[in-house]
Amino acid sequence: MEAVRKAQDANSASVVTMARDLCKQKSVEAGSVIMVGEPKETICRAAEQFRADLLVMGSHGKGMIKRALLGSVSDYCAHHVRCPVVIVKRRKRSDVTRESVSV
Repeated sequence: MEAVRKAQDANSASVVTMARDLCKQKSVEAGSVIMVGEPKETICRAAEQFRADLLVMGSHGKGMIKRALLGSVSDYCAHHVRCPVVIVKRRKRSDVTRESVSV
């Protein structure tokens, strides 16, 4: 179990580093923190704890039935945080161009 936790920690750090680098390239001021827990509750708690001005979240596009049965982290957060929430749908790879990725 220790090896799994270490691998998760390394993966989390890598994702955070890539996100910070992308923000820096686009002159976007952003902070980062790695937290452990149930995603929807942990994200909402972090948004409140850090007094977020805006919460930007991705959408996996599960579809209405799966979302109704399983719930959606982004939908949950949109209804439980005080700040505005922007839910961004992932584009199909064929629709993405270099210019359309700018923030």
